Amino acid sequence: MTATAAASARARPAARGARVEARGFGWHHPGRAEPSLHGIDLVLEPGERVLLLGPSGAGKSTLLHALAGVLHDDDGQTRLGELLVDGTDPEHARGRAGLVQQDPESGVVLSRVGDDTAFGLENLAVPREQIWPRVREALDRVGLDLPLDHPTAALSGGQKQRLALAGAVATDPGLLLLDEPTANLDPDGVRQVREAVLACLERSGATLVVVEHRTAVWADAVDRVVVLGRDGGISHDGPPAEVFGAAGDELRAAGVWVPGWVPPTRPAPRPAPGAPEPEPLLTGEDLAVSRTRPTRRQLRARRRAARTGRPVDDAAAGRDLPTAAAGVDAVLRRGRVLALTGPNGAGKSTTALTLAGLLPPVRGRVEAAPGLARGAGPDPFAWRGRELVARIGTVFQEPEHQFLRPTVREELEHGPRLAGADPQERRRLADGLLARLRLAHVAEANPFTLSGGEQRRLSVATVLATAPDVLVLDEPTFGQDALTWAELVELLLELVEAGTSVLAVTHDAEFVRAIGAEALDLARPAAGARR
Repeated sequence: MTATAAASARARPAARGARVEARGFGWHHPGRAEPSLHGIDLVLEPGERVLLLGPSGAGKSTLLHALAGVLHDDDGQTRLGELLVDGTDPEHARGRAGLVQQDPESGVVLSRVGDDTAFGLENLAVPREQIWPRVREALDRVGLDLPLDHPTAALSGGQKQRLALAGAVATDPGLLLLDEPTANLDPDGVRQVREAVLACLERSGATLVVVEHRTAVWADAVDRVVVLGRDGGISHDGPPAEVFGAAGDELRAAGVWVPGWVPPTRPAPRPAPGAPEPEPLLTGEDLAVSRTRPTRRQLRARRRAARTGRPVDDAAAGRDLPTAAAGVDAVLRRGRVLALTGPNGAGKSTTALTLAGLLPPVRGRVEAAPGLARGAGPDPFAWRGRELVARIGTVFQEPEHQFLRPTVREELEHGPRLAGADPQERRRLADGLLARLRLAHVAEANPFTLSGGEQRRLSVATVLATAPDVLVLDEPTFGQDALTWAELVELLLELVEAGTSVLAVTHDAEFVRAIGAEALDLARPAAGARR
């Protein structure tokens, strides 16, 4: 612990924070040639605030999961060295740690916002009369102004992230562990989450370990920056000004995000002056979209209406569902990029899934041009599965939602196999994508053991394997270090230059600029819109 960090920690009230000690600690997942994490020697004193950085795949999330006591050395997994929280194995000190994971979906347990926030308190046997005031306070602190009975299934990805933080904050943990807590949030949400975390720390004196690629958000709020090396161990440890200043060039070369720096990329292609606009491939007209899925009966009614052209009443077709966005007009042209931007809860992901043919619009219509439909009909939602994946490939906000096979290589070969590619062609495609997206070293690993950044790159690769005309990406830069961010930008620029159309949902303004996207800002629905 540095002298500056120790003085800062001592100046804070309560000092109820947990003490962390790691000696040669590491973790080896089954199916991996090398440990996900190894050689970690670290001491965190109670009340310290630490920003944990490192290249994608360095083991940041693994270390947080170990500190939270949710890793188990069984089923072929191997613990290396020693890790202690308040002198105890983290598995036996779970009440001391609150973990907010990279994937907010994984933290949602119950169907209503209030019940989900109360879940941790109930497990800690907090008296009933204390639970609901603490639930409401936690929700207010993270800026989630919703009724306690609001359905969690109706939340956006960013709202689920705030819900997960509320559940952790409500328990007043001695060790608060945050894995990319602001990655899917708009600027206002980032501010609210940062303020909520700092208020929790000031009140409780908890120890903080936060993993975040948005380093500027936390740089002035932490005592230490600890950087994990790509090949194991800790490469840098010290006050933020010292680490980012003296070691800035080294960190940038390793792909670690440094405040105020964006990796350089080549200019995005621009249309020649006076050149005609490319043909529209996908058009959305006056769309109203919903996060609530229609029933099977309503879906059958919509598909039947889409194929036959016969009208169907609103209730039978589920057109009276609450809407996430309304009045949306969108045009995606061949070889262009359209970015859906806007605040959390504005319906960006739902609109993207609707344009991708995975959800039916509540009202309005989505139409595919003949050049995209290729005889399948104008409505993507009416296409069969094989017709859809060959034309529109979608990368979901939570990458693990689309993993189907036991290894990374098999995952990449799955789509081409369904499309009828022979084994030699499948292997050629997989090898190329493994190399291009820096996944060759995990080719035989289970996709669910990858880091968040590696899972995101794998989800992109699985869609590229079928070479669709349209690529729909939901938060594509989530979890990427600076090197893989720049490589993803370059890959998308090449695809666009080759004629692929890209629809991206993102809060990453630098990404929008780098790929030369046209931005469609989805404001919150008007007061008169049905919700």
